[in-house]
Amino acid sequence: QVQLVESGGGLVQPGGSLRLSCVASGNIAAIGVMEWYRQALGKQRELVAKMPRSGLADIADSVKGRFTVSRDNAKNTVYLQMNSLKPEDTAVYYCHVWVMVINTHAFSDYWGQGTQVTVSS
Repeated sequence: QVQLVESGGGLVQPGGSLRLSCVASGNIAAIGVMEWYRQALGKQRELVAKMPRSGLADIADSVKGRFTVSRDNAKNTVYLQMNSLKPEDTAVYYCHVWVMVINTHAFSDYWGQGTQVTVSS
């Protein structure tokens, strides 16, 4: 019913930047909160950023001041701009989106496939 496709990951040196994108498609009537999570090897998945349809975004303390989350509602897309990257940012990044499917009356959540971000010299 709904697919999330992530892109933008890769290998970058410390101090570099990447921009992740997550595009939702399918039988979408509305999209609620769009989020970014990450999971480093051997670690629990953690919330990085939360972006409501309107209003203020929430950014995790670990990335505050370096990462920015935004969304384009017309394109059903959420972005994560990652600046001043550090080795500890290395992880698989997942988008997580709440979607109301056409002809339904409740939001369901969907996960992207994940995109690898590696920060290394």
